[in-house]
Amino acid sequence: MMKNADLDDFDRALLDRLRANNQTPARLLAEQVGLSESAVLRRVRNLRKNGVIIADVSVVHPAVLGTPLTIHVLVSLEREGTAALDAFERKLRAREEVQGAWYVTGEVDFVLLLRVRSMEAYATFTREMFHDDPNVASFRTIVTLREVEGLRQP
Repeated sequence: MMKNADLDDFDRALLDRLRANNQTPARLLAEQVGLSESAVLRRVRNLRKNGVIIADVSVVHPAVLGTPLTIHVLVSLEREGTAALDAFERKLRAREEVQGAWYVTGEVDFVLLLRVRSMEAYATFTREMFHDDPNVASFRTIVTLREVEGLRQP
């Protein structure tokens, strides 16, 4: 995990714009944040080099990929020892439906973000991942009705 980076207002402004669209040309970024194009390019290169920007990705509409259904799952485990956590995380990494997973504190142990093609596909996922795993104590399902558009992606 990275420690807090020493970011100034220009870095934060650049990151804000790059999170919204990392394909924005340096010329436009320079105009938007009040720097020269060369300064923007240098700062963005340093943000990547220093691990502040960890990936450049394309966000693809889930329906195009055949996975229009977004489901959040709250999972509680029986045991949270190192071996049990590592085993569960390996299972999560092996499943293409799992688009995000967070080990959390509170009433549950994991919060999962899934993209699936149908409720039937989700039922299969739950049987294979949760019902067949003796370390899964319980899980709760939250089905997304619609996504609020226009928010920054994490």
